[in-house]
Amino acid sequence: MAEVLVLVDHVDGQVKKVTTELLTAARRIGEPAAVWIGDGAESGKAALAEFGAEKVYVAPAELNDYVVAPKAELLAKLAQDKGAAAILVSATAENKEIAGRTAVKLGSGVLTDVVDVDADVVTEHSIFGGGTVTHARVRTGVPVVAVRPNSVPAEAAAGAAVEEAVSVDVSDAAKAAKVVERVVQEQGERPELTEAAIVVSGGRGVGSDDFSVVEGLADSLGAAVGASRAAVDSGWYPNQFQVGQTGKTVSPNLYLALGISGAIQHRAGMQTAKNIVAVNKDPEAPIFELVDFGVVGDLHSVAPQLTEEINKRK
Repeated sequence: MAEVLVLVDHVDGQVKKVTTELLTAARRIGEPAAVWIGDGAESGKAALAEFGAEKVYVAPAELNDYVVAPKAELLAKLAQDKGAAAILVSATAENKEIAGRTAVKLGSGVLTDVVDVDADVVTEHSIFGGGTVTHARVRTGVPVVAVRPNSVPAEAAAGAAVEEAVSVDVSDAAKAAKVVERVVQEQGERPELTEAAIVVSGGRGVGSDDFSVVEGLADSLGAAVGASRAAVDSGWYPNQFQVGQTGKTVSPNLYLALGISGAIQHRAGMQTAKNIVAVNKDPEAPIFELVDFGVVGDLHSVAPQLTEEINKRK
């Protein structure tokens, strides 16, 4: 059975949830082989083994000293040396660039923002604000696939996780852009937006930079907080929490939209959520065309009541 390379997303040795989802998808195609770049592989091997990684290729941390090009060279070399059936990465901005560069080096194709993939590496995409579902496949070479977080349910299956050190002779061109400083973004107790199982987002209907009504509901559910472009443009919430075509794409199990009208720009970033609930005063708001459950009402009245009821049931 051919190997399927999975680029591991990890922080301080902790494997991010999206990697367990990628390993689950990889098992449909072939034998999952995790690619770990940097330190901390020993800490993460157990999680990789739990979700089916038969091998763990560990590359030196020096590759992280540069921008994306060396990682693409590593993946391309591994794919050629190991005869990989496919390469899977998470659909983050950085990893999508890595995917594109890797595909160019392999002379193959790249598929991004994938929401599902089958045994034949036929991928599913949700486009045009969720109005159309398309399927695609790479016709030549090793398929490079970038999968959205929370799209494929992670399913445990024991793997050997045999560790093997790997390296690549990084070209001078790949070293042209070097990382000179890293700034750790402060993160509270809420989950990371793109990986959260539940997201509560606020829009223009919040009416001010007081997002406490949104944050209160999110905290009661253990959810991440998001914001529409209108709220971000108004300066009510930081840009890194924007959900939409020009922000982040999320695919949680539950998405709550508070005071969000549902413009196509926002829908493009959340329409693959498994369940969508919206609260809006306007019964004609476009968001109601998309939801599983909608409430016509003032979010400043509805959300606190919902928060109170959730807290009572904990």
